[in-house]
Amino acid sequence: MQRPREAALGEAVQEAGFAHGGVAQHDQPELVDPNRRVHGGPGLARLRLGAFLGAAAAAGAPPPGDAAAGAEPSPGAANAGPRRLLALLGAKLCTWHIWKTIFLGQMLSLFICGTAVTSQYLAEKYQVNTPMLQSFINYSLLLLVYTTMLAFRTGSGSLWQILKQRWWKYIFLGLADVEANYMIVKAYQYTTLTSVQLLDCFGIPVLMALSWFILRARYRLIHFLAVAVCLLGVGTMVGADILAGRQDSEGSDVVIGDVLVLLGASLYAISNVSEEYIVKNLSRVEFLGMVGLFGTIISGLQLAIVEHKEIMKIQWNWKVALLFTAFAMCMFGLYSFMPVVIKVTSATSVNLGILTADLYSLFFGLFLFYYKFSGLYILSFVIIMVGFILYCSTPTRTAEPTALPQPSRAGLDNAALKLEESDSETPAVAVQFTRGETVVVSTD
Repeated sequence: MQRPREAALGEAVQEAGFAHGGVAQHDQPELVDPNRRVHGGPGLARLRLGAFLGAAAAAGAPPPGDAAAGAEPSPGAANAGPRRLLALLGAKLCTWHIWKTIFLGQMLSLFICGTAVTSQYLAEKYQVNTPMLQSFINYSLLLLVYTTMLAFRTGSGSLWQILKQRWWKYIFLGLADVEANYMIVKAYQYTTLTSVQLLDCFGIPVLMALSWFILRARYRLIHFLAVAVCLLGVGTMVGADILAGRQDSEGSDVVIGDVLVLLGASLYAISNVSEEYIVKNLSRVEFLGMVGLFGTIISGLQLAIVEHKEIMKIQWNWKVALLFTAFAMCMFGLYSFMPVVIKVTSATSVNLGILTADLYSLFFGLFLFYYKFSGLYILSFVIIMVGFILYCSTPTRTAEPTALPQPSRAGLDNAALKLEESDSETPAVAVQFTRGETVVVSTD
């Protein structure tokens, strides 16, 4: 038997339309007189709530408002919100995936830094300006390693099968990759370092747009904010260059240089999106082998046309040969390692991570080329890394392909054919009743 206090409280709850646990019982219908009309919905709700609170007070239970008013907040309640927010932020950012992405991205930045430092050392100390020759050496190494691996494969992944199915696609990919490298290096002869650093970031929105339409990547607001933060860091780096006096040359033709940078950045975006698609859907070896094959052919032809005079002027010695070797090793490491990072992350996150490559080059330039140091370099590095971490903190979504609508009705011929088939295949079922009557039931 229920105690009197609990019985009174239970009756009040049932009258107010609540369950014993405080949940409204909506699944039980209420019998209402059809001739009676009930008005004032909010007033009726207040009436039921008042009946519930009154019955609770009569049974000896304190009203919920009095209990909440009488309770005093604990000393740590005020700091619980910020602590919980910091804990959630730390749990979201301090993950193995985030740190692995940061580490891999900075490894790529160091490879790019090595190519930039060796190229600048060749240009300033030995007056060697042969970007196509340096690219040709890199593509030749890719050809020797990865194209040879494809040549020893059998089946659908063999070199012959790949060339037979997709040879024309890899010609365009090799052309885009070779010309992107050449245009960016060539732009330094016409425009300023500031223009190259700023306009080179044009490839990031192009890359995001291509990823949206080709790879069906879907971005969130935090991704756009992260890109804006990274670009702010690049602007800070350019400001540090201007304050440090690194803009001595204005370039011979700024318009041509700026156009070359924009074209090169766009071709880089095309190459990187193609690389992400091939690496995630086919294989890394196929991408590198095909780029090595067609890149060697295209860069070799262009080398013979535009750089044969510069090659004849090179004064070869062991230092020049060592710089060429260091450049080739850094570029080969970059090309071999980047597909691994893209497969783990994405082409957009990789391009955001390698924005720090110019800063690493500047730090090396403090000792090799006696650049002036500015505290803005450290600030720009921090800003770029914050934007990069923000981008990697939330994964992008991949849109599902839209299914083709199915026809709502079949054609007349197909409908008649299906009708004939159903008539011919309709089984007859015999049902035996107790009185001995037999009834034939058709399933249609």
